[in-house]
Amino acid sequence: MNKALGTGMKNTQWFLPSTPSFPCSWDRSCQCNSSSCLKVPIFCLVKIVDILEQFLREGGLSALMWEVCQQQAQAASPELQETLLNKVVCLPDHLSNKLQGENLPIFLPQNYFPLLGTEIIQVLQRISDSLRGGLDCSISFVSQVLGKVCVHGRRKEILSTLVPCLTDLTKSDCIWQRMCWRLVECVPDRWMEAVVCGFVQTAPGADVLSRLLGNLVVKNKKAQFVVTQKLLLLQYSCPTAMLQNLLGYLALDNSRRFLLLKVLQELMETWASSSAVKHSPVEQQLYISKAILICLSHLKDVEIDSHRQELFTCMMEGMKCHLDSNLPRIRCLGMIVAESISSRINTDGPILKFQYEEDDETRELKSLLTQMLSPPSVISPLDEGRKDSPSAVTEAELKPGRKPLAAACAVSEEGSDSELDSDDDFIPYDMSADKELKKTKAPLYIRDCIEVLTGPEDMDKWEATMRVLETLIQRNTAATQEVSVELAKVLLHLEEKTYIDDFVELRQKALVTVTITDPIPVAQYLTSQFYSMNYSLRQRMDILDVLALAAQELSRPKAPGKNKPSSIQTPCIQILPGSDSSKDWRKIVDERIKSKTRRFAKGQSQVELVCAPNKFSSVAGHFFFPLIQNFDRPLVTFDLLGDDHFVLGRLAHTLAILLYFAVNTVVAAAMGKALLEFVWALRFHTDSYVRQGLLSCISSTLLSVPSDRLLEDVTEELVETQAWLAACLALLADLSNDDNPGPWLPTFTKGLQASRCSREGSRWRLQEAGLAESAANGEPEKET
Repeated sequence: MNKALGTGMKNTQWFLPSTPSFPCSWDRSCQCNSSSCLKVPIFCLVKIVDILEQFLREGGLSALMWEVCQQQAQAASPELQETLLNKVVCLPDHLSNKLQGENLPIFLPQNYFPLLGTEIIQVLQRISDSLRGGLDCSISFVSQVLGKVCVHGRRKEILSTLVPCLTDLTKSDCIWQRMCWRLVECVPDRWMEAVVCGFVQTAPGADVLSRLLGNLVVKNKKAQFVVTQKLLLLQYSCPTAMLQNLLGYLALDNSRRFLLLKVLQELMETWASSSAVKHSPVEQQLYISKAILICLSHLKDVEIDSHRQELFTCMMEGMKCHLDSNLPRIRCLGMIVAESISSRINTDGPILKFQYEEDDETRELKSLLTQMLSPPSVISPLDEGRKDSPSAVTEAELKPGRKPLAAACAVSEEGSDSELDSDDDFIPYDMSADKELKKTKAPLYIRDCIEVLTGPEDMDKWEATMRVLETLIQRNTAATQEVSVELAKVLLHLEEKTYIDDFVELRQKALVTVTITDPIPVAQYLTSQFYSMNYSLRQRMDILDVLALAAQELSRPKAPGKNKPSSIQTPCIQILPGSDSSKDWRKIVDERIKSKTRRFAKGQSQVELVCAPNKFSSVAGHFFFPLIQNFDRPLVTFDLLGDDHFVLGRLAHTLAILLYFAVNTVVAAAMGKALLEFVWALRFHTDSYVRQGLLSCISSTLLSVPSDRLLEDVTEELVETQAWLAACLALLADLSNDDNPGPWLPTFTKGLQASRCSREGSRWRLQEAGLAESAANGEPEKET
């Protein structure tokens, strides 16, 4: 390079400017202030910069690298090659440090490295010509330049020029293909990761990546680790297209398919790991799910048959881990992947089918499995040069076939027009609002409903019973109270025998209505069954929902005669013939005057608040205490403190709701004390949904229990709870800059604000929670 620079200096002396345009401060080697002393270093700097610019524009880099490649074949000095490598790759950095803000455009990284990529293509062209002529040369120096540029963070600039050129050159030339493989294989291991990631990210498809890399992952252990481990299991930043290129590259060649099976096995083990599901972010689990579906799309039937049992075992374990999660997105990912695996391993038998909401993410995941089930049409570069292009033949064969089809369409259109002319002009009836007439009559009594729901399968009668059951319970309260527990048992164990749009809603409404009609026996039955064996988690959560909704209905005030129609429907008064209107003549006259009077303004009418006794006050204990007393006793199939933490979170929220609806009742103080003890036992639970439920319990206690009872009965529990909330707030201080600190933060803040109580005489004043007025009067806030 020094020789080339010296030759360039002799030939470019006429190009130097007469007056230097660089400031004197650039020469940092000079320590004096004499202007004559500063002219020589500045002049040399200008001269060298101009020589380097001309050197680059005239293709000096390709000549330099070609000369080094020739010397490598003759065992040149490694020290010289290392020096040239550093100078070629780091030239923009050296000039930027020296020239500061006055650097020339050609030396900027965004311009220099694409130029370097073009020069590498020129060197590879010379190597190709040399190989065709029977001469030996080495490509390792070019590989070192490529690797060092990529590891310095400039792979996007250089590969944006290299990859398109290599893609075109390797389509039909086997020598170029082998040169490209050798170019990547000769990259040192310390730079291999940057080069492989750059090619995977830049290649437009899996077939192109296969032509550029060849069997690199089989020959090089470092590349194999990057492709099969680092890009798939140790990060999750690759887009979906990059994942398809990577896994498609492994699937295109038979010598690499064993790596595809190995990757799928490791992905399935990670997907089925309960620890990974609990502690890894949702984005990484989505990334792994996409990789699994793409791998499944590339598997052949023979490979699926040989690994069917392993896939089935991992599917069952992973499905359990995902369905146990309290995040809906994680559960949905588990359902989709389990459905996809089941559809591939059970082609002839029944497959898994879940119910979940369709969105863009679920549709994208499903498309990954279906879009690549057909074998990809990848043409090898060795075969591409020996066959003609089939595209022109295919189009030539298809285009003539389209004309008869168009003619047939035209004939059919003409025939349809003639048929329309002969049609009658009658307007068809609108049957969009018609309903299907059913001959089955709905039952009229509660006992008949029980017989239908528990008897032989008559689908029409069963559906009619479900739709009329709630109304029958409300009309026949006395008959319902006789069989309330039996009816609740039937509804709790009822399964959908035939498809009904709103079956879950109808069943829940009937259970709530039966609980309202006969609260104590039904509540005792439901709370006892919550901790019984042989119940699914869905049934246990249904019990909690029914108790919460029934408590809401019982505590809601209902005015008598609420549903009576209004006496005045219209301003016009019509007197029916034959009616005795002489008795109400005053009322009729007033209404006529009122209907003909113009009013420009009218004050707001004062609506009288509805006052009614709280029916929930006498039965609140039957709803609350049986639910809270056995939460720490594990069963064989039900463990609230273990894997069933999602039900524990629902239980905490339900207890908070029951206490809130028991406001202004005698039992509220005892319920609040028991709830604070429940919170204290679970305050260090690891699940965020359970902690959110505990915060709801604290807020409900502070809102529902009178302040004087809090001071007298639960002083110690309240002080401990306040200390725990303060400790939690101290831990949350580190997350104050986080954009998404957690879904339970609003509840946490409300509970913390409500817990800042101060004693004034014999009262508590609750600050910053909107309860100052009610606390000052010594009364808790009433239900809004």
